[in-house]
Amino acid sequence: MQIGVLFVCLGNICRSPMAEAIFRNLVNERGIEERFIIDSAGTGDWHIGEGPHQGTVKKLAEHNISTQGMYSRELKRNDYDRFDYIVCMDESNIQNALPMLGQKDSLKVFRLLDLLDVPKDVPDPYFTGDFEETYQLCLKGCKALLQKIEEDNNMEH
Repeated sequence: MQIGVLFVCLGNICRSPMAEAIFRNLVNERGIEERFIIDSAGTGDWHIGEGPHQGTVKKLAEHNISTQGMYSRELKRNDYDRFDYIVCMDESNIQNALPMLGQKDSLKVFRLLDLLDVPKDVPDPYFTGDFEETYQLCLKGCKALLQKIEEDNNMEH
């Protein structure tokens, strides 16, 4: 059985595709990609069908991480059933995502950085322009997420 991981941000062009690509890369490095379904989505519909933001593409390319085949999509109600972990980039993403998923609250919907010692929102580089900060936070968060998933599912490290 595959483990579904969905990353969610506002427009699905900066933070969530960055986290998706980083997480996919971590999983590929471990050789366990067949165990996962990994995707990202946005709570807004402004960028549906667009590829990731150039800042995201450029930052990931610096680390040899591909965004090929990634396109923005809007979060859908059936994503709640399709994914085991719905990982939002900030608190407002959670507040926007829950009703879109038909939920009032859910343990499977949480912020990426809630897994770290300093839980906080991942700043949106669409507004801050700081793709390096977003990359570093997503990398730390994705490593913690993979560790959590391995523990939750009794996977070997």
